[in-house]
Amino acid sequence: MSNVGFFNNSRGVRAGTIVANISSPAGVGPLEKLKAQIAPSAIHDSRERCDAPKCHPDTRVAVQDDLYSWITDGDGETKQPKKIKWVTGPAGTGKTAIMGSLSERCKSGGVLAATFFFASWSASIGRRQKTALVATIAHQLARYHPGLREEIYKVIEADSDIFDKNLHTQMEVLVLGPLQEIACRPNRPDLRGAIIIDGVDECEAEQYHTTTTTGYSPPLRTKDQDQLEILQVLRAASSDPSFPFRTLVASRPERVFREFFDQESNTTSFAEKLDLHEEYNAESDIALFLEAQFSRIRRRYNLPPSWPSSETVQTLVENASGQFIYAATVIRYLDTGRDPPKALLEAILRMGAKVNPNPLKQLDALYSGILESSPDRLNSVLWIHAIHKLNTFATEASALNINLLLAADPESREAEHLLGSLHSLIRIPPPSDQ
Repeated sequence: MSNVGFFNNSRGVRAGTIVANISSPAGVGPLEKLKAQIAPSAIHDSRERCDAPKCHPDTRVAVQDDLYSWITDGDGETKQPKKIKWVTGPAGTGKTAIMGSLSERCKSGGVLAATFFFASWSASIGRRQKTALVATIAHQLARYHPGLREEIYKVIEADSDIFDKNLHTQMEVLVLGPLQEIACRPNRPDLRGAIIIDGVDECEAEQYHTTTTTGYSPPLRTKDQDQLEILQVLRAASSDPSFPFRTLVASRPERVFREFFDQESNTTSFAEKLDLHEEYNAESDIALFLEAQFSRIRRRYNLPPSWPSSETVQTLVENASGQFIYAATVIRYLDTGRDPPKALLEAILRMGAKVNPNPLKQLDALYSGILESSPDRLNSVLWIHAIHKLNTFATEASALNINLLLAADPESREAEHLLGSLHSLIRIPPPSDQ
């Protein structure tokens, strides 16, 4: 076969350098690589969260004001700002609604850097596990400032397997590295804002080993381990001098969070926690919410202004015990339309009697799920029932006296064993207050 002359009869042809990019498929740049690793449904304004709870207008104002002020102004610290804060409260106190509304407020004020909303019920595995957390934060930071975007894209191109690394390494490479780079620039930007992470207690454990093979198999990871890893990564990031953001972590008061954010053992790492149940009286906000919703229902069904009576509203507020989820469940039940609102409300008020269908089925499911986390559900329920009875007859009964009365061995840690995972249902004072 004869040689083929590609440049026959040509003059002035020079051989240059041929560059072939074989690092990634054509058209797949750092943005696409990053987007493939995020959990878009976990971002506060995602499509999946279109029906997510938000604070009713004019409610939880004081809480949001306090948190927004901390984000923009801090606690007045100068030398070593404490850039991570825990927002907690029992199940149903409105943590997710507050975080959602606060996210929107921060966005409007130009101080929202990133959000991530965990949810154990989500169809998206990205919202149920830790895997996509750092990538999702980095993706939002890349949109937050062009200088950050440039540096984040650089490190993704330079480290193609960064998304296979652990969370600590991902945070160092995808977030802290770019922040350190732009902090060294002569015209360094004045970055500030909030990273809001909600529902960390709902993060499930990610397993790395199969359980179907024979022979030795490492123990399964627990959700506490993954939740603790998230907290450690966030603390390490907030401790870096180049990290300018303030991080809010919202969760129920489960054991791993209580121990991690313990002020006695971590006096310098965290801002003072915000406990929605202890520090803010939600009764007036719940009453405001109920009045607004009843007004809407009256208009829809042409009901008289006297319905429901002020006594009924007050009964519902007292039944809520500071938990917005109770009030929201009541209104949701009245909105079903299966019966006239008057009849449905009467069914709720008759909850001492057997009512079918159960108006508070969703609450039952919520609290049943919490009880499932107890190592001994039967004895835990018996303890809670006994504590309720004791507090009915002796309002000043101390935690110490209750423990002496109920524990088989007062020197044991039976109370912590049975109730330690149930702080979302029952308030257990710290040892110093017992």
